[in-house]
Amino acid sequence: MAKTLYKITFHNHGKIYELYAERVTSGSLWGFIEVAGLAFDVHDGLVVDPTEERLRDEFGGTRVLHLPMQSIVRIEEVEKKGQSAIRDAASGETVVTPFPLPAKPR
Repeated sequence: MAKTLYKITFHNHGKIYELYAERVTSGSLWGFIEVAGLAFDVHDGLVVDPTEERLRDEFGGTRVLHLPMQSIVRIEEVEKKGQSAIRDAASGETVVTPFPLPAKPR
């Protein structure tokens, strides 16, 4: 039997985050959703997704994430993990920090 996997979409500081987790419960804190067992891709090659790395840096050491119910947009039970994302709340476009380019000499 396959593990249950959830896609959690929520607002955080003007952005919409999409994370995957193994457990979602209403929890013991009133007004909060507990999200545990966060799932991140493991990359062994040279190609690294900057959004996935940013999410891993921010939430990698988190055992349980307590999200206010008001910030939750959607919780979906999915069959397999898709691409985690951070999107701009206003435009819906993916937020990716571009690789810094050298400044033009004057």
